[in-house]
Amino acid sequence: MNNPAASSDTTRFVELNGGASPLRVEYQWLNAERADAPVALFLHEGLGSIALWKDWPQILCDRLKCRGLVYSRPGYGRSTPRQQGEKWPVEFLHRQAQAVLPALLDALDIDAEERSRMWLIGHSDGGTIALLYASAFPEALAGLAVMAPHVCVEPMTVEGIEKARVTYETTSFKEKLKAYHDDVDSAFYGWNDAWLNPAFLHWDITGELASIRRPLLAIQGYDDEYASMLQLDEIKAAVVHAQLVKLAQCRHSPHRDATGAVNDAIAAFMQSHRR
Repeated sequence: MNNPAASSDTTRFVELNGGASPLRVEYQWLNAERADAPVALFLHEGLGSIALWKDWPQILCDRLKCRGLVYSRPGYGRSTPRQQGEKWPVEFLHRQAQAVLPALLDALDIDAEERSRMWLIGHSDGGTIALLYASAFPEALAGLAVMAPHVCVEPMTVEGIEKARVTYETTSFKEKLKAYHDDVDSAFYGWNDAWLNPAFLHWDITGELASIRRPLLAIQGYDDEYASMLQLDEIKAAVVHAQLVKLAQCRHSPHRDATGAVNDAIAAFMQSHRR
């Protein structure tokens, strides 16, 4: 791959082609000077971006002694916003995993050998994207760690997302979220409308997970406001080699609610499977 040292720790932009129109994606390398180290690629949540990760990816990459790659998916952060009136389809997470992410890796010259050593670390929607990528491209990664991933829709998922909409439209939450997105409505309604689409009630990817061959760590909190432990149990049923970590007093963001436990779990997991 091209040496990313010049862009280490600096947000850059890359253009992705192949869709209806080009997409500009913001990305950032961490610890790029570790040219021979494997890459840990971070996939943010449904309202996330590079900025919303804050310093957690850097802290984790320092501990893991690896390079990091963080990016904001189209519709989020400083990447190309969702077009006005555009509704994301039910398969929007599949598109991110099977089209947008591979296009980003191509654009950044991350070749097949480097992908085989790459670790995916995803949160919420980002965890789902990591699972779908690992299912579609089972040899094109070293392993994955997912936090609060979604593999099917539960009633509490819909209820939580409905509550998020009320909070966004009636409190200061929107103003706070503006700090992390150039177009905050693009980010919020792209995610919220997709999950509240009646057709999404039947969304279920459990049948696709059996294709995952690489090491898999799945983490979730018992107090997750968007899903129950059904999500992790379904992952284990489909991927028998998956390792599960279930955390007490932890809500939907384990890396924020239980940082130490999550960092320890990911570090031990990657160390035990590093090739």
